[in-house]
Amino acid sequence: MLSSPSDRVDLLALSRAELETLLVKAGFKAVHAGNIWQHLYRSLALAPTPVTGVSKALSEWLALNTRIGRPDTASRTESSDGHTVKYLLALEDGQRVETVQMRFTGRHTACLSTQAGCAQGCVFCATGLGGLARNLHAGEIVAQTLHVIRALRESGDTLRNIVLMGMGEPLHNYDAVMKAVDILCHPEGLNLPQRRISLSTVGLVPGILRLADERRKVALAVSLHGTTDEERNALVPAGRRWPLAELMSACRSYSERLRHKILIEWTLIEGVNDSAGHAERLAGLLEGLKCQVNVIPLNPIVGYDGAPSRPQHVQRFQDRLLAAGIPCTVRQRRGIDIAAGCGQLRAREKAVRGGC
Repeated sequence: MLSSPSDRVDLLALSRAELETLLVKAGFKAVHAGNIWQHLYRSLALAPTPVTGVSKALSEWLALNTRIGRPDTASRTESSDGHTVKYLLALEDGQRVETVQMRFTGRHTACLSTQAGCAQGCVFCATGLGGLARNLHAGEIVAQTLHVIRALRESGDTLRNIVLMGMGEPLHNYDAVMKAVDILCHPEGLNLPQRRISLSTVGLVPGILRLADERRKVALAVSLHGTTDEERNALVPAGRRWPLAELMSACRSYSERLRHKILIEWTLIEGVNDSAGHAERLAGLLEGLKCQVNVIPLNPIVGYDGAPSRPQHVQRFQDRLLAAGIPCTVRQRRGIDIAAGCGQLRAREKAVRGGC
């Protein structure tokens, strides 16, 4: 008799070393981990068996004791331009997370969630306004990636980039997120280069310094949004714990030690942080830092009455930064018609269902 699914080990939650240890403890040779790993990440298997090249005994043990975590699709919405697909995925305990598949010229990107909800409370973020339910484990982060890869394979496309910019604060779930990164980048599996994985944080200083200490090669993006503590704290409450001076010091330390460029994210809100003065103060704040600014016109949400900056103000902001020698781009807005902003689809579904 098979054990219940919840009692079985989720293979996607295991590192390669953990998979080998699991096999050895069960009386099998560690070398079989290679066959299982390719079954998971090359064949994109939906069930633990059959695995090519392993014994009948191991196949039976895998069927009895393991599973491949696969969230159900609660909803799938595609943008009118066909460039964005947003999935609301139902986890095993009923929590919902959002995963977004985006198509840009010559590349496909998956935007992954790292938490069910978020504890950071950014006032213009639908996820933050909903609070934190729990962290995701590594297997749940990996499973989102495989969900997108399977969808892309159906159309003959491949995944190029991953952005950890969905629901949640990645550095608030550091260990699980980095374990997922290591699984996704394993050379015998998906073999994704770490440099093609971007991690966005609201500025958790200990996590930024830990990335530097561990020499992590993921690309770092820092959400700033204000040039003074007062301005920033009004938008990003995490700033009250890590003041701007401390955050910028951590960014400089990270950039200098790893020789990496940091992406500075700046959500432009009409009349709040989009003036020429804001741009000039930001340029001063970033002077000498190896960075690029990505300005993002606000994606309006229910619960925050701010409005996106007008196009002429976006252009003015960008021009002032460029004139000061700070590289600056304007993010392409994708999926506006399908609530593709972080947490919007989940929040809308909760409203319809009358709860979580």
